[in-house]
Amino acid sequence: MSSQDVLKNASTLASYNVLLQVMFRVLTFLLNAFTLRFVSKELIGVVNVRLTLLYSTLVFLSREAFRRACLSGSTDGKRNWRQLINLLWLTLPLGVLWGALLAAVWLWLLEVPDPQSVPFYGPAVLLFGLAGVQELLAEPLWVLAQVHMFVKLKVVAESLAMLAKCSVTVVLVMSAREWGLYIFSAAHLVYTGVLVLCYAVYFLHFLPSKEAIESNFPLLSRVLPPLVDWTVARLTWSFFKQSFLKQILTEGERYVMTFLNVLSFGDQGVYDIVNNLGSMVARFIFLPIEESFYIFFAKVLERGRDVKSQKQVCTGMFYCE
Repeated sequence: MSSQDVLKNASTLASYNVLLQVMFRVLTFLLNAFTLRFVSKELIGVVNVRLTLLYSTLVFLSREAFRRACLSGSTDGKRNWRQLINLLWLTLPLGVLWGALLAAVWLWLLEVPDPQSVPFYGPAVLLFGLAGVQELLAEPLWVLAQVHMFVKLKVVAESLAMLAKCSVTVVLVMSAREWGLYIFSAAHLVYTGVLVLCYAVYFLHFLPSKEAIESNFPLLSRVLPPLVDWTVARLTWSFFKQSFLKQILTEGERYVMTFLNVLSFGDQGVYDIVNNLGSMVARFIFLPIEESFYIFFAKVLERGRDVKSQKQVCTGMFYCE
């Protein structure tokens, strides 16, 4: 794929991601407004702040470093994708480890909500952790889709997953509101399940195709020793150490509310709704651009090359006829 094609696909992906973020925020806002009519704001606060923080922390710490390392350009311009896929599967046991650790903290070290206003807190913690681990099943496929610029796959998968989540939430809130946190736990499990299913179905359909066979798609190649690319593994460890700081900066206010108890659960729910509205510009514009063009620069720039060589690559990309 030429540099111009990569730039075009990255721009298209950024545009789709902006639309996806708009849809997510609108649906989330409407869903919160709807559920507030049927459930307490304390329950919304526990879901949107504490349980969502558990899920996002588990997923981020389990996969972010692997994503960054595996998407980065190699020093020789070549990649052994089988070794990278083997490395990506390590996100699953790492997710189980983080899930067990975080669940213990959320259950035994943090303040437990009143079971009368927020029922089934304990099972909800376990189910949100399970949802995070379930989402990690699609991680190797997600990375392959991003690298090979399957632009529409992410948009379609996340859109279907979000619609399924909203549908389950609305149905259960209206028909079984006494289930409490089970409602949102089930909806989140459906979200991650549909997400994994979409990626699995797409690749099961794509791999037998003529295009995949002719291009020697990574999943069709044989496993050769060593099973893991240790250069990328060391790079993953470097990104892993950085991911802690990034997560704290990204979710800092939620950690403060969760661990310091500066706001009640009801106030946390209200704060989260207002915060989502206030951060629309950053979420709608900057986040999609960051995600899309990280892939772009990872494909056109290579680690280990000097600055002059990198500039020649970029110059050829933007000024070629």
